[in-house]
This record gives sequence, C-alpha cells and structure tokens, in this order.
Amino acid sequence: MILVRHGETVWNAEFRVQGGNADTALSEKGLRQISRLAEVMRCEPVDLIVSSPLQRAVTTAETIGQYHEAPILTDPGLKEVNVGELDGLCTVDMPQTFTELLLSWWKGGCERLPGGESFAELQQRTWSVVAPYVNDGAPKNVLVVSHYFTTLSIIFKALDFPMSMLVKFRMDPGCISMLEFGKFGPRLSRFNDTSYQVV
Repeated sequence: MILVRHGETVWNAEFRVQGGNADTALSEKGLRQISRLAEVMRCEPVDLIVSSPLQRAVTTAETIGQYHEAPILTDPGLKEVNVGELDGLCTVDMPQTFTELLLSWWKGGCERLPGGESFAELQQRTWSVVAPYVNDGAPKNVLVVSHYFTTLSIIFKALDFPMSMLVKFRMDPGCISMLEFGKFGPRLSRFNDTSYQVV
C-alpha cells in the first residue's frame, strides 16, 4: 500500500493549522511537487487510487493518476483530522492556550481538540477505509492519497504504535510512504520519502 501526502498548500506555506474542514488548494510549489511526483511514480504498479475528497488530495491523486489506468475513488473517511477551533490559526502567533492544547494532543495527552476529534476517532474512520484493501482478494497495489495525520493514523494502526509516538514522526508535503502486508505482518518499508524533489 502506497501512502502519499498531498503537495504543499497555501496554508502549509503560511504555517496555518489545516484540518479536515479546510478545503485549501495547492500552492505553486505544491503543484510543482506533485507534477514531479507523478513522473517519478509513473512506473509504479497501481491498481486503485483512493483519495480524500479535499481538493489538495484530489489534485494530487488526479495528477498521479494521469499516468495510470487505475480508477480513482474518493472517501470522506480519509479527510484530515478535524482540528475544530484551531482550523486556520497561524502556528506562529497562535494563542498560548491553543498552542499548549495542540502540543498536548500531539504528545497523546489531549483526548479531543476543542470542537474537533480525537486521534482514536480519526484512526477508526481512516482504518475503516483502508482495511478492506489489506484483505486477500483486494486490489494488490493500492495508492492512498491523503493528509499528514490521516496517513500517520493508518501507519500507527497497522504497526500498533501508540499515539504518544506522534511527536517523533514528521511527514513533509508530497512525501511517499509504503506499508507492506505479508506473512511477517505489516511492515513500513518506506517513510516520508521526498528524494524525488531533489533536482
């Protein structure tokens, strides 16, 4: 299973908190990223593409998909975590109370963001989307295009990692990760790969 995070958005560039209710577009840099990503992935076997319905993910999925005959499905279960009242706030000048809440959530100490959802709730809905593609008889080469915490929630569920490890991981816009499911169980064989962006 190939896991791709969408390219950079305008809000990413502005250091704004960007949750599942924010349907932001890719920046010019983000469009260049995914164009290059699509070229690099044109030789990857892809049987099915499943994407978040948010435009930053759909644009990424469609750009990659132009080199493949695989169908593209969208599923709201792959939206980014609902960050509630933090949506759109700039992390540079965010009120201290929200900064502490976000850091606490990231370290596993906050059950739910104000007006948003918990990591457990996010993980439950994202795994319900991808679980059928892990079973025997499912398409072999599935590409999932989504978001930062969405992707991490899938990886953490597959590998049985605790939420407290979130703060130890980083995923850049336009990165590629890969989960392999075999006789030895799920394995993370690729993570946060952006080497294609180096020209």
